[in-house]
Amino acid sequence: MTDKPDPLLHPYRADIAAAHLEGQVETAHFVEPQRMQVSEASAPVHAEPRFDSEMISEALHGEHVDIYEDNEGWAWGQLCADGYVGYLPARALTANVTAPTHRVCVARTFTYWAPDIKSTPAGSLTLNARLSIAGEEQEFYRTEQGAFVFKPHITALEAAAPDFVSVAEALLGAPYLWGGKSIGGIDCSGLVQVACEAAGIAALRDSYMQRETLGVPLHGTEPAELKRGDIIFWKGHVGIMADPVTLLHATAHTMLTITEPVSQAIRRIADGGTQVLQINRLEADHALGPELTSDR
Repeated sequence: MTDKPDPLLHPYRADIAAAHLEGQVETAHFVEPQRMQVSEASAPVHAEPRFDSEMISEALHGEHVDIYEDNEGWAWGQLCADGYVGYLPARALTANVTAPTHRVCVARTFTYWAPDIKSTPAGSLTLNARLSIAGEEQEFYRTEQGAFVFKPHITALEAAAPDFVSVAEALLGAPYLWGGKSIGGIDCSGLVQVACEAAGIAALRDSYMQRETLGVPLHGTEPAELKRGDIIFWKGHVGIMADPVTLLHATAHTMLTITEPVSQAIRRIADGGTQVLQINRLEADHALGPELTSDR
């Protein structure tokens, strides 16, 4: 077969593949998935079933995952939210799947064992973590797992922030982490994805995927008429315009999420041998449903 589907968005290997890919890829076995859910605050997604392999993404609490193989502590499957494929630690997943009703709408919040801000935290969750709410007590919502979350820090799953750039700005100062998608560590395309998701805009995981699918390309690559919300792409890098002259991005240059003059960033990246590839502008019809799956 030629022109094989992207293996980062289509669950197939030489020995196993998703049943719905039969006829599209060659493999030894086609299998149906088991739907599971991220039960920890987050779960790293690795390129190989080893903790010392590359972390290619991060699955957040409450996300659904279709698992095709569970072997020696590693689960290989596809994230239902964005279609990304990789290996997750099996211990971070549960088969007790619930339907999320809400998501975290601040950069980071705590869960508690009791509806009291003075009680001992049960854990913490980051932006876009998904929750199933069972009830409420005073200023707190109670999750189906029995934890309590401060009401103003979560919102209905389908609620969209009015400005994805403001969401990204709330993550300023977050350390740069390859594959990261949270305030604890985030990369350039992860910043774009989580900010867009919070605003109800569909965005795939990696910068090359976003360049091809997110928004509409502007003519040319010279930043002459940029505006807030425009997205600039280099090879292997992406950033968001906070205003016509200021770039917001998670960058390995400072190992932080920062703002800087876009002209400065363009010159520095050009000195490293990479030019601006494309500038995209978002349109109003990039709606994001509860789950975005690349195949189905």
